[in-house]
Amino acid sequence: MALAISDVTLMEVAQLWHRRRIEFPVGLESFLEEVERRFSVLPITANIAFQAFELPPGYPNDPVDRIIGATALIEDIPLLTADRAIRKARAVPTIW
Repeated sequence: MALAISDVTLMEVAQLWHRRRIEFPVGLESFLEEVERRFSVLPITANIAFQAFELPPGYPNDPVDRIIGATALIEDIPLLTADRAIRKARAVPTIW
C-alpha cells in the first residue's frame, strides 16, 4: 500500500514552518519537494469538498481537518493521526 497525503497537508506543513513550530535541516521547499516524491499527494476534489462538511458534528470543525478526513473517506484509506478529537469522533477509520 502506498502512503498518501491530502494536498492541503503541504500547506499545513508550510504554515507550521512559517510560524517556527517546526524546522527542517534542508529548508522548507526542499522538504516539501521530498514529501511530493515519497508520497502520493491527493487533490481536493468536488466529492472531498462535499464530504468534508457532511462529517458528523462531533468531528473537529477545522476545515483542514475536515478535508483530510474526507480525503481518507473518499479514497477509502485509513487516516494516520495522533489527533484525539478526530479519533474520538469515529467518523473516519484511523491508525495510531
